[in-house]
Amino acid sequence: MIIFDRDILKIRRKKALDRTFLHAADFDFLHREVADRLSERLEEVERNFKSPLQMGMLGGLLPSLMSHRHMTKADRTPYPDRQIIELDEENLPHEQGKYDLIVSNLLMHWVNDLPGALIQMQRALKPDGLFIASLFGGESLKELRHSLMIAESEISGGVSPRISPFVDIRDAGSLLQRAGFALPVTDMDTLTVEYESPLKVMQDLRGMGESNAVLDRRKGLTPPSLMMRAAEIYQQQFGLPNGKVPATFQIVYLTGWHPHESQQKPLRPGSAQNRLAEALKTTEDKF
Repeated sequence: MIIFDRDILKIRRKKALDRTFLHAADFDFLHREVADRLSERLEEVERNFKSPLQMGMLGGLLPSLMSHRHMTKADRTPYPDRQIIELDEENLPHEQGKYDLIVSNLLMHWVNDLPGALIQMQRALKPDGLFIASLFGGESLKELRHSLMIAESEISGGVSPRISPFVDIRDAGSLLQRAGFALPVTDMDTLTVEYESPLKVMQDLRGMGESNAVLDRRKGLTPPSLMMRAAEIYQQQFGLPNGKVPATFQIVYLTGWHPHESQQKPLRPGSAQNRLAEALKTTEDKF
């Protein structure tokens, strides 16, 4: 199923990267913040990675990876920095077992076939290699989604997709398992950013290359009346006492390992040597 317009995504991503390198505007603050949080998670892993790959460079290189001399840096869009290669996360060209670490920072929520992309990531890892990724979750931009839906319903008499469908954290763990990852772990952060106005929220999304790219979106220019009405609803229903408005970004983190015989395995059912009832000093009833 094709959900996203990958061609328009590539164009918007390139604009965002060019802005970042030219310092014309600072739209990568969210990517930098999540890169720092990914780095903190990575520092908890006691492993000396020798062949790491980072995908998604809008927030810069993860601090914990800056010292690696054999680091591969990649993004889906040609980058002004020639040391960063162009790499499509939907079609990894690398041979199997190439990397011992793959990090993806706020990139995979635009993938049409997320299970297929995760399978490719797993295959690109060496045995006992680590995959760790961040992507936007289902609660992201809930204020903007609601405001646009109400405004469009009022003005146009119908609703078109204007905010991307994001992954639900309840599904994330099963996606890792389906892709063949061992020891899958999912968790999340909720970041709330205060903006001066709803229009500034929309401006920042365009600046960071994260505006609507759903294939079935309504094409053409959005009527100014629709955007102004959406901004009005946003301010009325979600405005803060200080006059600003919140924008919610739910960040889902995925962690999994390429299977290896040295990894911890779950015990077979019925193989426990001690009873829970004994530890709790109680009796066990059988039904």
